Amino acid sequence: MSTSRTIRVTVRGSFDNLSEQQKAQLVAAGDAHADILAVQYTADGHLTYDLAARPFFTFRFAEQVDDEREVPKVTARAEAKAAAWMTERGYGFKRITSQTVDLSQVPLGKAGRKRLL
Repeated sequence: MSTSRTIRVTVRGSFDNLSEQQKAQLVAAGDAHADILAVQYTADGHLTYDLAARPFFTFRFAEQVDDEREVPKVTARAEAKAAAWMTERGYGFKRITSQTVDLSQVPLGKAGRKRLL
């Protein structure tokens, strides 16, 4: 019997060699990407950045897998999706890193344990 696992991948990087026009585009669209309280993990990725404060961006991806051996592939796909998004728009980037969390491995806090009882 296999159990579906929710995998969350946070991909971070830096914008690099942006033109003034690209910076202006990103700043203009920044309100849609700056609200950290609206952060979501999605299959397509949710992008956040605050270019006025610092040149970094974060994508958040979520995917369901049935086998823990698929987790490295999920991480690689998330990094590729983030890079593709940047490349498709002509935005330079560097220093891509990622952090992957298998939610089935996250311990429940006290409130979560109470709900299971």
